[in-house]
Amino acid sequence: MQKPARTVIPPQSGQAFRISKGDRIRLTDPKGAQVADLWAFSTDGDLDWLSTSQTRDITEKLFPAVGESFYGLSGEKMLTLVEDASPGPHDMLFPACNAALYRRVGFADHPNCADNLRAALAEAGVSFPFTPDPVDFFQNSLPGPDGSLVVAASINPPGGNVTLEAERDLLVVVTACSVDHHPTNGEACTEIEVEILPPHDLESAVSDDATIDQI
Repeated sequence: MQKPARTVIPPQSGQAFRISKGDRIRLTDPKGAQVADLWAFSTDGDLDWLSTSQTRDITEKLFPAVGESFYGLSGEKMLTLVEDASPGPHDMLFPACNAALYRRVGFADHPNCADNLRAALAEAGVSFPFTPDPVDFFQNSLPGPDGSLVVAASINPPGGNVTLEAERDLLVVVTACSVDHHPTNGEACTEIEVEILPPHDLESAVSDDATIDQI
């Protein structure tokens, strides 16, 4: 079986990945406590993109459970969460960190996920007129009983990961969150690993397991 394609996204940066329907994408936090922002854009026809608000509305949850999907603005499925090997929590309420956030706290020209999204899209030959809200994997920002929203340090352990399956052809962008003035990402921003596993590799894995079981 061919090993899945693996990419390391350095701290405070991002990258785009073209994946086909049926492919799986796994996000791993090698050192722990690092948030990964994810966006998805359709590449198979009419323009569509992963909408966190549509996903909350359709699932009637703050975040999908394993086996449930993330939806586009169209209401069509974009990605399905097939495995969550992390303690969570994850977030779909906060926007991507951006230049304005850092200016408010006194940092000019600070790396940020909104700029990293635009740079990754540009490198892929794509422009987009605004920044959709991302899915923030491993972000510890559950609403409080009084409705307050406070981002605490991620509790994801080293190696914690999530795996999603593409429900259509997509351009996916992943960033390693840039927040370093607040404990969002623990003591320091670190890398995120991304693996792309095509369907034929999944089939080979199942076949190999069956052969082993039969011996």
